[in-house]
Amino acid sequence: MTMTRQPNEIRSDIAYSRPDRIVIRGKDLAQDILGQMNLGDFAYFQLTGKTATPAQSRVFNAVLITLVEHGMTPSAIAARLTYAGAPESLQAAVAAGLCGLGTVFVGTTEGSARMLYEAFEQAGDNPDLDRLAANTVADYRARKQIIPGIGHPIHKPIDPRTPRLFKIAEDNGMSGKHIALMQRIGAEAERASGKVLPINATGALGAICCEFGFPWKIVRGFGVMARAIGLVGHIMEESERPMALDIWHDVEARATAHIRD
Repeated sequence: MTMTRQPNEIRSDIAYSRPDRIVIRGKDLAQDILGQMNLGDFAYFQLTGKTATPAQSRVFNAVLITLVEHGMTPSAIAARLTYAGAPESLQAAVAAGLCGLGTVFVGTTEGSARMLYEAFEQAGDNPDLDRLAANTVADYRARKQIIPGIGHPIHKPIDPRTPRLFKIAEDNGMSGKHIALMQRIGAEAERASGKVLPINATGALGAICCEFGFPWKIVRGFGVMARAIGLVGHIMEESERPMALDIWHDVEARATAHIRD
């Protein structure tokens, strides 16, 4: 007996084009969006189909701007090296840099958001946040896993981005239970480990994204969007003042010094 598969409905509610107009989430791109929305507000609109309130706009733009740039990170170096090898393909260089955004760099926004959502899943309506934080930290420590959004190799004892992000959220009425739990997890992680473990920017951003209600599976995408802007900046600088070839030759010389005649 042959089973015939019924195809799913093909449907998108995001956008369509006609010869004379482009419509996105019900708004005309040329007339209703261009000159009316900044990039962050349009990103929010694209994702949610809703126009950001002034408070949401301030917080969401802060989320995106935070991860645009962080210096000579592995993603920036990868982008520069790729551009050196294929200067005709700027998009490949950006893609190379974005491929390294994961559980160590930038992508921990996803991990911290998932951690917070999962902590609240079985916690009831009025959970004890201190107990919830203690249980969360104990669980990660028992599994010998790094707590996402906690600790930073450079910024100690405080990641300067974190208090500012939390203040922006508070000033705009978006400091709720997820931020409160993240703050308690940070304090408990330091107490349990005896180490200086600040809440890093991705931890703060993960908590703020939970306050927005964004699904944790999409939260890493905000870092991807933001860092793409930063990588274009690095590639522009690389095209004007190249350093990638020097990085290559320096690494090769140092790595092979012991086997050279």
